[in-house]
Amino acid sequence: MRAYRPRPAYAQAVLRIIDVRTGEPVEAAPARRGLTRVQAHASGLDATALRVLLVSDLLVRALELGGTPVWSLLTGDRQQAELRAAAGALGIRPFEDGTDLGSGLGEAQVLHVMAGGAETAGGGPVSEATGGGPVSETTGGAQVSETTEVTPASETTGRAVVAVAPVESPTAAAPDLSDPGALRLALLSQPRDLPVRLDAEALDEARRTLAHWRGAVADWARRPSRPVPDEVRVELRTAWEDDLNVPEVLRVLHRVETWPDLPDGARFETYAYADRLLGLELTRDIGSLA
Repeated sequence: MRAYRPRPAYAQAVLRIIDVRTGEPVEAAPARRGLTRVQAHASGLDATALRVLLVSDLLVRALELGGTPVWSLLTGDRQQAELRAAAGALGIRPFEDGTDLGSGLGEAQVLHVMAGGAETAGGGPVSEATGGGPVSETTGGAQVSETTEVTPASETTGRAVVAVAPVESPTAAAPDLSDPGALRLALLSQPRDLPVRLDAEALDEARRTLAHWRGAVADWARRPSRPVPDEVRVELRTAWEDDLNVPEVLRVLHRVETWPDLPDGARFETYAYADRLLGLELTRDIGSLA
């Protein structure tokens, strides 16, 4: 492992996300301080629907960290109360109801987040979930609407469809929310466009990692605070601004834990900073160590 070397201060970058309709990256916030709407399309209480909401939550957090105002909505037709309750347990921020959405607020960007494939998590065609229009084949075989506008085109300067791969589970039962932190970390372990295998082994691994990190953060918190190194901040921001590459964010945290010559106070601040995106409550156990 190379030693820490200071680098120039972080320069403001731009969050880019792949639009599944074209396979090309688009700016999640194309206008300075312009409003971005993040609209999740999910119905029914299952792990894939929760992953759609989790990706939406990460987009909201990443945009807010970059200073972009965000409006988040949820559209679906089944088990919305149950889905919202499970999302809350998972640390996902509340969504406004997008079912009866009228004219928009002149958003600079609209990001529709939904399960990949020909249908949404709620079982309805993607074209219906995004406001109607013909369905066409796109990158990766997912079918999405050519017309994804919910507000008039004249009121929006951009729109994109963000596809989320399904969660593979050995059972068809609703996700186990007894340890929501471990479930959230397990769902974050793979890029959003790759399926996640959610079985006992994956949850156990996430549970061990989360317990270890929380204990380490609580220990580091007893040392004098030090700023997040510029080099580390650049790596974190570069990762999540590159199509929301959360697995790379997790890899950076693994490296920081054993980075030579890095003060424990800087490790603490790094984990606390990254957790503003991850939402894993990494500082939860501060003060619990004897």
